[in-house]
Amino acid sequence: MIFRQLFDSQSWTYTYLLAERRGGEALIIDPVLDGVPRYLRLIRELDLQLVMAIDTHIHADHVTGMGRLRQATWCAAAMGEQARAECLSLRFREGETLKVDGIALKALYTPGHTDDSYSLVLPDRVFTGDTLLIGGTGRTDFQDGDPGAQYDSLFGKLLTLPDETVVYPAHDYEGRTSSTIGMERRFNPRLQVDSREAYVDQMNALALQPPRLIDIAVPANRACGLDVAA
Repeated sequence: MIFRQLFDSQSWTYTYLLAERRGGEALIIDPVLDGVPRYLRLIRELDLQLVMAIDTHIHADHVTGMGRLRQATWCAAAMGEQARAECLSLRFREGETLKVDGIALKALYTPGHTDDSYSLVLPDRVFTGDTLLIGGTGRTDFQDGDPGAQYDSLFGKLLTLPDETVVYPAHDYEGRTSSTIGMERRFNPRLQVDSREAYVDQMNALALQPPRLIDIAVPANRACGLDVAA
């Protein structure tokens, strides 16, 4: 399998390009608008046909590149069915499988960071968006976030995956590229709670500044990034 993890240093965002083989069909997860030229160049170098761009949720800290990729490649623009975005050509739901060539991603609805958050599961790895981070979890204080729902997503879904499942988040702020479910269960400080109530209290006690681009990014991302000047 072709797998590329691509980093945007402005928003600390990880984007993932996957394909079964060189010359085949590909999908991309959580693309950033400023990275579109780089993605297109890589797709050409690998002789790939991009057929699907997926956002795990409506991001508040960067503008998505999904719409621009759709314009450039005619790929599907995909998000979960809860996303309040009018620009999508494909909506998926809990338990649905997104198939591209030999790759089959299982959609796992993991709300909490936002109410439209999904994780995407392969047999050996999971793309957790902003729900489960390396040594942390996504904030729950805006965009219909809900710490109780996030607890359920973490402990009822993600942490039930096998310990060896590799975790690929949408962000990391310390240069880390991946973890595993087992490592996060054991060492992630946000997960060392003994009840849903304790997790909710922990998240509600965080005093975080709003994302710098939230007033630009959220409305732009509801239009797949297409209302932002090139």
